[in-house]
Amino acid sequence: MRTHEPRPAERTDLASLATKGLTGNRSARRAALRGTGSLALAAAAIQVATKVLDQRRPLRYPPSGMPSSHRTAGAAAFATAATLETPRLGVVLIPVAAGIAAARALSGAHAPARILVDTVLGVGVAAATCRWWPLHRGEPADSARPKLPVPALPSGEGLVVVVNSDAGGEVPAEVELRTLLPKADLRVCAAGKDLHTVLRQAAAQVQARGGALGVVGGDGTVNAAAVLAVDNRLPLAVFPGGTLNHFAADLGLSTLQEAADAVEEGRGGTVDLGRITGDGTCTYFLNTFSIGVYPELVRAREARETSLGKWPALAVGLLRVLADGAPIDITLDGRPRRLWLLFAGNSRYDPPGFAPSYRPTLDDGLLDLRLVDAKHPFARTRLVAAFLTGTLARSRVYRETTATCLRIDGVGKAGDYTRDGEVSSAADTLVLDKRSRALTVYLPAPR
Repeated sequence: MRTHEPRPAERTDLASLATKGLTGNRSARRAALRGTGSLALAAAAIQVATKVLDQRRPLRYPPSGMPSSHRTAGAAAFATAATLETPRLGVVLIPVAAGIAAARALSGAHAPARILVDTVLGVGVAAATCRWWPLHRGEPADSARPKLPVPALPSGEGLVVVVNSDAGGEVPAEVELRTLLPKADLRVCAAGKDLHTVLRQAAAQVQARGGALGVVGGDGTVNAAAVLAVDNRLPLAVFPGGTLNHFAADLGLSTLQEAADAVEEGRGGTVDLGRITGDGTCTYFLNTFSIGVYPELVRAREARETSLGKWPALAVGLLRVLADGAPIDITLDGRPRRLWLLFAGNSRYDPPGFAPSYRPTLDDGLLDLRLVDAKHPFARTRLVAAFLTGTLARSRVYRETTATCLRIDGVGKAGDYTRDGEVSSAADTLVLDKRSRALTVYLPAPR
């Protein structure tokens, strides 16, 4: 009797869950995404190779997942890619991939030579992803690490935390925080309540009594709390608990436990805020600002990232938004430009290209600018070709630079802009700059 072997799609889900479960942090999620993307690419590559080299025996494809002959390549691709991203996972994943290859050989399903070829192909595909999606360089730099005294609040005494009702997971953030910081004042912003009102009331209490302001939620929620913290000169404790926690991750806070430890021990530092000024108003961004097709590109990538992996999802999203979108005409620092997109990051992002993922530091005083020029002939075709071949840095339609200030005229004609995932109406003229080291935050211990 033949035992059931999980289909590749099933195995990918199991591997992703196992990877996340082993470390529970952002590194594991990156490893799972790189592994999933590599598996998908290996499947496509081996399918093409098989059709070309084995015309005499056409393969019959199951209705769901890869053919069984592709499992060795897929396992090798996933294990190699995840290990490249997070080396300690290799202790678990490489033996699993080797076991799959050995099982195929011992069962007689394929000749040893075929299994060796499939394994080499999977490893090669995983290594090739580093050309388009560079590996993470490690933890936040020393400049993002503790260097400013902040109130130490044992058991959370003196901490007022606003919990976005959408935050949570398998264990709701509120429940976990009551265990970690039993003396903290937790205020849940339930559905129907105005988040800004709840945050203002919490900030007023902290300002009157002393202590610190805390927030549980995604980047949009943290942005609102950060503005109040700066205006009232309060330290901010960021607890990752939303759908997207990019700012918390770049602070080095991947769990509620890490944030709670920082609050109790009084470790802190200062970080920059990106500032947007226009029509006499001022708003801030913790992570990114963008106009053009970039917001649509991010949404298209995120919709496919879990199933395809980051790079394949980005490639599909890029093709879609460039096909459906339209360039914008604006003026940058007095120079007319026609662009497909303009991206500005609060401090320099890595890696280069269309998939900025993390910041080595959050207090460098710089705006990370990425532009795609639409004035060149066949700009879309050249952009896609450069992206697929890993030659964006040499493409004439793409530019990366840094600045401390940028004036953008004509934004109102181009439509809305996006900051930290929130869409806002644009004034005709916007000025981007930085408030250097304006926000005081709690930070984890150096690793």
